[in-house]
Amino acid sequence: MSISRRNFVIAGSVAAAGGSLVLSACSSGGGGGGAQGGSAASATYSKVTVGTAKDSTGPAPQVPGARKGGTIHALGPDDFSHLDPQRIYFAWNSTVANLYVRCLTGYRIAPNGSMKLVGDLATDTGTMTDGGRTWTFTLKDGLKWEDGSELTVEDVRHGIERGFASFTTEGATYVQTWLTGSTDFRSLYKGPYGGKHLDSVVTDTAKKTITFHLKTARPDLDWALAMHSYGAVPVAHDSKEKYDKDPVSCGPYRIKQHSVDKSMTLVRNTHWDPATDPIRTAYPDSVVFEFGPEALQATDRLIADSGTDQYAVMAYSGVPAERIQKVIGTPDLQNRTVNGLLTGLYYYAINCRRIKDVKVRQALNHAWPLEQIRSIYGGPSAGDYATTILSPDIAGRVKFDVYGKLRNPRGDTAKAKSLLKAAGKLGQKIVYTYPQGGNDAYDKTKVVIVNALKEAGFDPVVKPVESTSYYDQVGQIDNTFDVMWYGWSPDWPAAYTLIQPLFDGATIADNAPNVSQLNVGWVNSAIKKDAGVTDTVKQEAAWAALDKEIMAKEAPIIPETYQRRYYLYGTKVGGAQFDPLFSAFLVYKLYAKS
Repeated sequence: MSISRRNFVIAGSVAAAGGSLVLSACSSGGGGGGAQGGSAASATYSKVTVGTAKDSTGPAPQVPGARKGGTIHALGPDDFSHLDPQRIYFAWNSTVANLYVRCLTGYRIAPNGSMKLVGDLATDTGTMTDGGRTWTFTLKDGLKWEDGSELTVEDVRHGIERGFASFTTEGATYVQTWLTGSTDFRSLYKGPYGGKHLDSVVTDTAKKTITFHLKTARPDLDWALAMHSYGAVPVAHDSKEKYDKDPVSCGPYRIKQHSVDKSMTLVRNTHWDPATDPIRTAYPDSVVFEFGPEALQATDRLIADSGTDQYAVMAYSGVPAERIQKVIGTPDLQNRTVNGLLTGLYYYAINCRRIKDVKVRQALNHAWPLEQIRSIYGGPSAGDYATTILSPDIAGRVKFDVYGKLRNPRGDTAKAKSLLKAAGKLGQKIVYTYPQGGNDAYDKTKVVIVNALKEAGFDPVVKPVESTSYYDQVGQIDNTFDVMWYGWSPDWPAAYTLIQPLFDGATIADNAPNVSQLNVGWVNSAIKKDAGVTDTVKQEAAWAALDKEIMAKEAPIIPETYQRRYYLYGTKVGGAQFDPLFSAFLVYKLYAKS
């Protein structure tokens, strides 16, 4: 689940210990809850397995000690930017989408954080033929919308085809590209509203099957289809742009009330059949989201633990630096946390269009003061130093340290200066930017960054951008920044979803993920070649090798941290568990204690 995210832009974000912004994409690690005293689970994203048809049947495994009834309260600083599944590509939106959107596949998450890909609407994770070019899924019996009408394969196809519409540009685009063979897929198909269906998606109402005919082999389609961007939408109730305000549920909850920027209440969907759902348990009668409380305010309310806050969780921003030591240092509070490393990577994108000399980009990597930055975020509790593109829990990832950051995380300004001198670039001007507003951590890190760059022989210029427009500005091809704070999380547990979006020359466009604007022939060819490898072990090894090669030869980014986030919850909340996908609570596993 954007920085990306949008779901998989880590956009608008912040460190677990850093402030009020939040990583937007899928996340990693796994977290313990209640009885586990806030410990993080040892299971990782890289251990995800593919389940069987039996694993895909409901009901979902029950949470020990859980009870039905009551209300869970969720505190978040901001409202959801989108509720239409085809416009969801941001982890915060996915956190609530888990309650009312269902896809062909999904993840069943065990108490230790380990995950299994299973059939959600489908009876299993699909049947692949033709070397990965053809996939067929069969729908389960008993699937219904909140009005009691049957959920059909036509509704599933409708959700896929809506991703081509002109008003759903915020969602993921993997499947659209694979179905048409073009990144310019909207020029080939405009969506379902003209009465025309995609020839590459075939449904059989009698057999309840939907078949995808891809232009290129994609053995990972079953993973991509777990993204909420490909959730089902009822043909009969599609209100197009208006659907974003009033989506129809096929999950355990439906939206009853939504006061924009204030609150949202979800209540039980009486037509949801748990026998069809291997993922969600849905114990509370209702879930109420309160929008507005920033990280510090939410933390202090949960520390006080009074009134309805006893039934509340920090739904979005984690415990900030100002309170992290108090929370993890006080047993009663630490026992009311969940935590986990995020699956993605925070980094500084180097604008390769502007900084063309690789030696200069390498010098920036050597000079960057990771230790000083992490100290401002909150120290080791904020996460681990990053040296690779692939995060630690991506299958096949190999640890390396091209720029010696683990040996000397304070930075090697002498090495950086020697590289600049050799390149004839002493005094190189570097325009650095970061999101400003709501999080003073970045205002503090700019100081140590500027000092390190000056010591290394650079001429740093700092131009912060207001946080609400930050990603729009750094996402422009013609932006005037040299180094940009950024982040990204994988869309499913594969190296492809980290490397291809960020470094494929084909992903350079305004507001596209390749913010570094790296466009190098050998990298583009390697990405295409590695993506076509069908042997899992060989493919993982190829991505790991490419990770190191990109960092050593091109240095398009400066890895910063694999961040850890802590969330606090009230004493009357049970079933608390860190969501390894979206860096939040698994809301559908929570229950209200009596």
